[in-house]
Amino acid sequence: MSRIGKKPIPLPKGVTYAVEGNTVRVKGPKGEVVTHMPGGVKLEQNDGNLVVIREDDSKAAIHGLVRALVNNSVEGVTKGWTRELDIVGIGYRAEMKGKGTVVFTLGYSHPIEYPLPSGIEVAIDPKQTHLTISGIDRQKVGFVAAEMRGLRPPDPYKNKGVRYTGERLKKKVGKTGAK
Repeated sequence: MSRIGKKPIPLPKGVTYAVEGNTVRVKGPKGEVVTHMPGGVKLEQNDGNLVVIREDDSKAAIHGLVRALVNNSVEGVTKGWTRELDIVGIGYRAEMKGKGTVVFTLGYSHPIEYPLPSGIEVAIDPKQTHLTISGIDRQKVGFVAAEMRGLRPPDPYKNKGVRYTGERLKKKVGKTGAK
């Protein structure tokens, strides 16, 4: 039995949802998120909460998944989602170019321009080494953060590169001198 799928999703004031075929459209104060919903499950509203109900036990695998996706949409249109990145390394930095492009200087021979997808905002601190990525779609925010981290993943020997804030890295020992 799915424990996550059984949990009701609290529906705050000002948030509405509509099921159109196999998509769920959630509207709230921050915007609108459209989520794909596989067949075999349906949404019902009970006293201010959304409940995901599956048709039979063969749909148990997607029961919790659908509940998590709809819950992420509801949280996104009310609070929003953020991911934070730190840039570590001498001369490594990021800056905004216009409204929709982030320019990274990461030790390569050229700067890297990263165009932001629609619905994603990036805030860069004055030191240019800390980025905050925010938006209402959790999947898109995580994807953009992962792509930015992938531009220069943390090096295990020098610990330089782009990393998530709070990410713990295991530093490797370099080679020792000849004896």
